[in-house]
Amino acid sequence: MNRMWSRILSFGAVAFASFSLLAPQLAEARQVVHLSGYSAGTIIVMTRQRRLYYMTSDNTAILYPVGVGRLGMAWSGTAYIDGKYIKPAWSPPDMIKRENPRIPSVIPSGSATNPMGAAAMTLSGGGQYAIHGTNNPGSIGGFVSHGCIRMYNSDILDLYERVGLGTKVVVLP
Repeated sequence: MNRMWSRILSFGAVAFASFSLLAPQLAEARQVVHLSGYSAGTIIVMTRQRRLYYMTSDNTAILYPVGVGRLGMAWSGTAYIDGKYIKPAWSPPDMIKRENPRIPSVIPSGSATNPMGAAAMTLSGGGQYAIHGTNNPGSIGGFVSHGCIRMYNSDILDLYERVGLGTKVVVLP
């Protein structure tokens, strides 16, 4: 009997330890939250919080953790989704080419070095910004980009299916 209880307790300890290791990832998963002040269908990015909200009704949103612009590269304002792409090729903007002249002029679709990840949605407004996936999931939750909004690949694919061209995007400081 003692041997059986010992095995049960050992299994329980392993299961608890395994769950504890996953807990930080589970805490970062997208979730439905209360948010008001925006109409359904709007995307709101709260830069300081490093969170993106997609309004599903006038007082409910899906919250996604994101990576945002680093110091001096974050921006705020209103834009609209003007392009949607699955596994896009990527051409670095001039600013990035100046910082890293050895970067290729085009990084092909699906490349492990392509920073767009699984999908990208470009934003209007004359800039070269997008909401996109990432092949560097450790960057989510940080001030890491040149102004783009980075999402986990699973999250960008979820949001991609929910929004269309012309979707309003409000980026707050």
